[in-house]
Amino acid sequence: MTETPIKQLLSNETNLVRVLDSLKEGIIAHDLNRKIFYFNREAERITGYARGEILNKDCHEAFGEPFCGERCLFRSQDSDVPDTAEYPITILTKDGHTRNAEMSVSSILDESGKPVGVLAFIKDITEMLQFQLKNGASGGYGNIIGRDRQMLMIFQQIRDLAAYDFPVHVSGETGTGKELIAEAIHHASRRDGAPFVPINCGALPEGLIESELFGHVKGAFSGAIRDKKGRFELADGGTVFLDEVAELSKDMQVKLLRFLQTGKFERVGGEETVSVNVRIISATNSDLKKEVKKKNFREDLYYRLNVIPIHLPPLRNRKTDIPLLVENYLTQVNMGDRPPAAISRDALSLMMDYEWPGNVRQLQNVLQYAIVKSNGRMIAPEHLPPELGVLEKIMLRRGPAKKLDLVSVRAALEKTGYNKAKAARHLGVGRATLYRFLGEHPEVEEAFC
Repeated sequence: MTETPIKQLLSNETNLVRVLDSLKEGIIAHDLNRKIFYFNREAERITGYARGEILNKDCHEAFGEPFCGERCLFRSQDSDVPDTAEYPITILTKDGHTRNAEMSVSSILDESGKPVGVLAFIKDITEMLQFQLKNGASGGYGNIIGRDRQMLMIFQQIRDLAAYDFPVHVSGETGTGKELIAEAIHHASRRDGAPFVPINCGALPEGLIESELFGHVKGAFSGAIRDKKGRFELADGGTVFLDEVAELSKDMQVKLLRFLQTGKFERVGGEETVSVNVRIISATNSDLKKEVKKKNFREDLYYRLNVIPIHLPPLRNRKTDIPLLVENYLTQVNMGDRPPAAISRDALSLMMDYEWPGNVRQLQNVLQYAIVKSNGRMIAPEHLPPELGVLEKIMLRRGPAKKLDLVSVRAALEKTGYNKAKAARHLGVGRATLYRFLGEHPEVEEAFC
């Protein structure tokens, strides 16, 4: 039987390379020893590496590190090769830029069905993510909900950090979502696929915190009936999140500083030095710099942790996100066979006028209370907790609300330097009215980003 024209075409190596080079996906193929034998034109564009720099080299050596980060399936020589695998990756290009991509990996089999290598397809989604972040089109980043320009700047900062392992310190009031930010940084980084280990420094008893962080050996103290790995050792290759780091004692601050300087420690009661490779993200709801001035926190440790600072704004400073947060939470609550609970305009207005001292965590608690009170149906003002309901009288005393338009709102924001409270006074409306308008017209805020 003669071959069809298409088979004849593809059997020619030059023609096959031409076809693969025309694809809009990057293609990398290597054998079981990680030796790269194919690298198409789109892979060159995505990575910044020329084909001649990559071919016939060990994948890890060609790119200076595992191309897939901690998700690499070939970190050791005896790795199992799955038939297929899909995962997001962050690519560090030759010139030091980061690109976001989706990777699909498939086994290459010989005639007997035995794996002989892998074929990776890489779809570059960098520009799409940049557009979504700039315009708030996705409504958030990872598990973080927000379209406020302050949040969009934080989302961009998370993305910018993706290729770097520098320590990050997240500050913000209780309930603003500092752990969510830490998780987002981890998942955006090349450490995604390795453990993310959170540690609440304020919740661990003083006598146990060293053992929890660094582990202990059998017999180190009463109750140490076996060797135990600490959180840093468990997180090897991944990220440690030190929440409420300001609560650490002076003694533990010294031990943490030594670990940050060397990457090494000894388990409690042990003599063997343990080395681990972890990224540190810390957080506190207090002003760490003030704690340094008060001599409650070591200055040298502060500078070790606060390399990249991220400050989370309180909810009262990003109220345009409240409708989005409410909608997202209500749709996530499992109501069984019933449709999700809804919220009335009046109830939402009360929530927009409230100052939210407990931030997003308090907002979720309020919605849980309201869902129970409304029996999972339409949430009205009377279903909200008392601390919000008192605002209803203030709203009822207001006269007819003034109508806003795009031109006057833009002008007021420009005149007040994007101070929403001042802009609302200039327009002669309540802040909640302006916030609702901005929530309904996100393009106004986009113009100021």
